[in-house]
Amino acid sequence: MAKYVLPDLDYDYGDLEPAIIGEINELHHSKHHLAYVKGANDTLEQIDEARDRGTFGSIVGLETTLAFHLAGHALHKIWWKNLSPNGGDKPTGELAAAIDEHFGSFDGLRAQLTAASSSIQGSGWGVLAWEPVGRRLITQQLKDHHSNLSIATTPLLVFDIWEHAYYLQYRNLKADYISALWNVVDWDDVNARFEAARAGENGLQLP
Repeated sequence: MAKYVLPDLDYDYGDLEPAIIGEINELHHSKHHLAYVKGANDTLEQIDEARDRGTFGSIVGLETTLAFHLAGHALHKIWWKNLSPNGGDKPTGELAAAIDEHFGSFDGLRAQLTAASSSIQGSGWGVLAWEPVGRRLITQQLKDHHSNLSIATTPLLVFDIWEHAYYLQYRNLKADYISALWNVVDWDDVNARFEAARAGENGLQLP
């Protein structure tokens, strides 16, 4: 059975400077993200063992642990692709039109997603997502990795607001970190996820 694996990055750890220093990206990718990959694989093995024994007394805790690690892995896969040394500026085309429709303007999206991200209590993610029931873009606050998220939505752009993503560089100045992220957003990647989600596909399956 295939196991989850840590993806390679499309850029070197230091390539996102000055927005994010290389030391943070190296720790974030090789330690934190790897821990979610290992946690997901290890938890699946424990669930398999419980099923083989026919003893499911631990299933509640194992399912919660799997959700935490697997969502952490999936969100980080988006996170690394959402960022680029050549990022920044603004989206174009139909994504830009959808942003204008649902947020009034790009500045409206930027203000709303920044506010959603900066006001997360504790650890979590700010998310720009496609909501397929209303067929619209929305922002979301994702607590930790996997709670407070409508199950139908597809994340398009995610801002990691866990302290390990910024504290070494920005300390308690979370707002400065979020402001810097906008300079490295890869709008081509976000647009590809938007087009896939709008067509009914799961953007998490993009390479």
